[in-house]
Amino acid sequence: MSTNPWRVLRYNQPQFAKQVVALNRHAQPDPTRVATVAEIISTVREEGDDALIKYTKKFDQVDLTRGGLLLPSRIPQPSQSVCEAIDYALNNIKSFSKLRKPRSWSKINREGATVGEKFDPLERVGIYVPGGTAPLVSTALMTVTLAKEARVREIVVVTPPPVNETLHYALRTAGATEIYQVGGAQAIAALAYSTGSILRVQKIFGPGNAWVVEAKRQVLGTVAIDQLPGPSEVAVVADDTARADFIAADLLAQAEHGSGSQILFLTPSAKLLTAVENELAKQSPKLSRGKHLADVLEKGCTLVLVEDIGEAIGIVEDFAPEHLSLVIKDGRQWASHIRNAGAIFVGNFSPVAAGDFIAGPSHVLPTGGAAKAFSGLTIDQFFRRTSIVEYPQRALHRVRPHIESFCEVEQLDAHARSVTIRFDK
Repeated sequence: MSTNPWRVLRYNQPQFAKQVVALNRHAQPDPTRVATVAEIISTVREEGDDALIKYTKKFDQVDLTRGGLLLPSRIPQPSQSVCEAIDYALNNIKSFSKLRKPRSWSKINREGATVGEKFDPLERVGIYVPGGTAPLVSTALMTVTLAKEARVREIVVVTPPPVNETLHYALRTAGATEIYQVGGAQAIAALAYSTGSILRVQKIFGPGNAWVVEAKRQVLGTVAIDQLPGPSEVAVVADDTARADFIAADLLAQAEHGSGSQILFLTPSAKLLTAVENELAKQSPKLSRGKHLADVLEKGCTLVLVEDIGEAIGIVEDFAPEHLSLVIKDGRQWASHIRNAGAIFVGNFSPVAAGDFIAGPSHVLPTGGAAKAFSGLTIDQFFRRTSIVEYPQRALHRVRPHIESFCEVEQLDAHARSVTIRFDK
């Protein structure tokens, strides 16, 4: 009997189909959390900065004053190697984003009217950057940089205190115009409703813990939000072309994010599955974030022996992972058929960490099965799209009968009259 904490499913065992179906997740709000977050939001709306100070003391054990919510603009520069890494990542992120930047356009349609779209950057956005167990410098770059490249004028960042100096530096370098040391659901409430020190934004971006995600869900409508990204996830599909030590390292890399993270490994090779188990047991004790790893290996790690790669891909499509690693023959061809994944990494030498830090696409991706409907963060989400329509009289005359037909069917005679009146003698 294995003493390993993770769960192993095998296609040739009873209940396999039922166990696999259970991997198909749909994020459901926890009723207790919903109520708690609603109370926090209500208190922030009523008490403003005082509520932020109170909750920061309660949840982060940090004493703040109203004047201490806003971080200063100047910050010591980190080591040269860190600065070089930040600059390198920034260049890749900017280069990738420029290819996705929306552009206004117009054309003449078949009746002779001018139709088109224009894209304008949002004026003021809020970005949540998690703090907690690690200074997520990369998240600062993967969010703020996009807003800056979109030419958003006011980029407001909230992040839990105490704020790491390197994270502070990265936020400023990426383009943040205001940085407030406040986190949790109370920070989201501040961005949505204003508090005195923090003014309301138009849209909120960024990942966070379950409380932050719930707060974003509750303020949707008051402000826009990007998505509801929660704890990190990875699914790895591998065959005999893969290296077990690489796979284990990729799984552990996402597991070290801690509570709520999900790591899934699927292979048709029993030999590889055993080798990955051995590597997990060998590598995990050597890593520094042992407590976080142990929690995920026990509660969020599943290894699956499948009959073939096709079955593995089917399971992955239902699981809809944030990150998907394909270490299989013809990996690129398989990747072209995957619909439900936040980001896909192909081959032995494409670790998810490369996407986390340096490759260029934002690592803010859908989790909890949301990849079935949502995409990752991109620069176009920092714009508003407005359609433009201009009809000359001759063009309107050509489509007048069709408009009148719609008006008759929908019984909207005022709509019809708004067209016919333009042709009265």
